[in-house]
Amino acid sequence: MTIHAPAAKPYCVWITGLSGSGKSTLAQALFAQLQQCGTRAFVLDGDHLRQGLCVDLGFSDADRHENIRRAGAVARLMFDAGLVVICAFVSPFAADRDRVRDLFPAGRFIEVYLSTPLATCAARDPKGLYARAATDAALGLTGVQAPYEPPAEPELTLDTSQLSVQE
Repeated sequence: MTIHAPAAKPYCVWITGLSGSGKSTLAQALFAQLQQCGTRAFVLDGDHLRQGLCVDLGFSDADRHENIRRAGAVARLMFDAGLVVICAFVSPFAADRDRVRDLFPAGRFIEVYLSTPLATCAARDPKGLYARAATDAALGLTGVQAPYEPPAEPELTLDTSQLSVQE
């Protein structure tokens, strides 16, 4: 007789923070850990969605709202399929994150705020955005030229300038 462990309950883990804060890195590390435990999971990354599903969107406030609305809808579909969905999005507006939270049952949406200081994000600058923002005022980089509203009450706050990925 074979006994199987029950499948993990689906969750949405929403990782938010400035560009360069480590959202994608943390999402991939969490995904790998869940896979090792046999948990079905998927990473929705803002960069990847903007190459396909959201390719028609720019970085105006209206487009940012629509980007997160679409991401939330896809996350809910994956949640309904029984997956742990790990979402890595700057998602600069609190109201957008709250609307996504409302798509999920109570306790099944975990907001993780990467409170990494702007100076650390700018020093990392993995996409060269901070360097571009220094010479292009029209870029609209979140946290520099466009607003970022930190979560008021995230389930978890991490400063990746103080913690390693493993920590």
